Amino acid sequence: MKTQNKGSLRRFMPYYKPYTALIILDLLCATVTTICELILPLIVRFITNTVISGTAALTIKMVLTLGGVYLFLKLADTAANYYMAYTGHVTGAKIETDMRRDLFDHLTKLSFDFFDNTKIGQIMARVSNDLFDITEFAHHFPEEVFIATIKIVGSFIILCTVNIPLTLILFLILPFMLLTTTLIRKRMKEAFKRQRAQIGELNSSLEDTLLGIRVVKSFANENFEKEKFGEGNKTFFKEKKNAYKWMALFQSNTRFFDGLMYVAVIAIGSVFMIKGHINAADLVAYLLYIQTLLTSIRKIVEFTEQFQRGMTGIERFYEIMDADIDIFDNENAKQLKDVKGNIEFKDVSFRYADGKENVLSHLNIRINKGENIAIVGPSGSGKTTLCNLLPRFYNLTGGEITIDGENIKDISLHSLRSNIGIVQQDVYLFSGTVRENIIYAKSDATDKEIENAARLAGAHDFIKALPNGYDTYIGERGVKLSGGQKQRISIARLFIKNPPILILDEATSSLDNESEKIVQKSLEILAKNRTTFTIAHRLTTVKNATRILFLGENGIEEEGTHEELMEKGGKYASLYELYSS
Repeated sequence: MKTQNKGSLRRFMPYYKPYTALIILDLLCATVTTICELILPLIVRFITNTVISGTAALTIKMVLTLGGVYLFLKLADTAANYYMAYTGHVTGAKIETDMRRDLFDHLTKLSFDFFDNTKIGQIMARVSNDLFDITEFAHHFPEEVFIATIKIVGSFIILCTVNIPLTLILFLILPFMLLTTTLIRKRMKEAFKRQRAQIGELNSSLEDTLLGIRVVKSFANENFEKEKFGEGNKTFFKEKKNAYKWMALFQSNTRFFDGLMYVAVIAIGSVFMIKGHINAADLVAYLLYIQTLLTSIRKIVEFTEQFQRGMTGIERFYEIMDADIDIFDNENAKQLKDVKGNIEFKDVSFRYADGKENVLSHLNIRINKGENIAIVGPSGSGKTTLCNLLPRFYNLTGGEITIDGENIKDISLHSLRSNIGIVQQDVYLFSGTVRENIIYAKSDATDKEIENAARLAGAHDFIKALPNGYDTYIGERGVKLSGGQKQRISIARLFIKNPPILILDEATSSLDNESEKIVQKSLEILAKNRTTFTIAHRLTTVKNATRILFLGENGIEEEGTHEELMEKGGKYASLYELYSS
């Protein structure tokens, strides 16, 4: 087995630990079913030898006794097989559930850097398809290996008691079979891994198209998307075809050695029988054990595809589990309490993980409690990036950020983010009801709190006009609502959260004029007495900000009130005139 496989299996083994008793019982049941298969040839051999020595020696009592023993064994085999088929699979499903829990838990701890560089479709494929394959693998792997070992070792020992030379000749074929099998299996595994990666790409493409279906239709680009999906589908077919080619070669190789073993036993066994080294009953027993042995090998062949899928799934599982959690709580992380909202950026620099140049360099900003700071500037100047650093969505490259004098790295992530509210341009609402989306920040909110938050957000009237009011299903990502309605629900969600620090990231830039006025009024109410960062393209919305910071290539290039900056006639004034003209 390849070193990588061994490493993956070694890491996977702890998932068996909680279910050790169930797996041991499963293996005991596997022992029972295997013993039944190994005993039948011995019974046939005994009956044949008895008949050869004289039919009178074979009595009805003997036949009934042997039949009763074998019937008892078959009843035990049936019960054992039921356990293996049901409880064994359930155990595999439990392991899958544990792995999915750990995977989801790990995903929630990863920073934005990971999601910036990883397709959601690929992640979905690993959470669903890969883990399903691991379920089958988790149950069948110890079972099939155990059964095959007992059958091969048991057959070898029993056959050695019959005729050692013939047994050795028979088992000498196995190393050649294992060598060719290993070489082909390696290629097969690589093919299945490429197939897995391609289905992830296909899922990503499908998700991208379906999420953007309105854009697709608005541009009448259905044919383009069909062609794009068709290319991905063809590539997936090619990869799957290649995987099946190696799988077929693997099975054909096994069938060839099946035949070779039968030829060896029949030809050499017949010669031995002619020379008196073996009798007819022993040869029959050999043929029956060959059948048992080959059945075991065929099971291994059938399991090999499952094994490869399972190992590929495990490796892909650990690829995500090995993704670094680069944003985490320090050992003595503090809870943020009684937040006043004094914030300071001290010599802050930042660049993205895959970037060569800093997006922000040596930035210094001091914001006092309750200030509404507007951050403006050209696209790409780092406005949104700057605000994403405050809740630690990304780690700083240099410098530090403090809240009320505490370095945000020394504050627990949950406590930090619980005290920061964010309203974004691209509002995300969860599939569910209006009520469920509003209480997302506080699951135990009362009806009175929900309604009060909706009123403050200017959302109550339109919510009451919906078919089921607050219990109206709004569709995936709030598709049944207008942009202004979605934004107001997101603001109501923040009123429920009631954070002392706000980040308003171009919250009205995608709204029509009427919706903008309603939302802007709600945001003014929300921002009252809170330390607020406002990022805006529409500069008319930040005229009343306490301070306006113009962020450019050289950091904070201008600072002051709207009137002061207009009077200065610099970059802000030019930008304001451009947007208001």
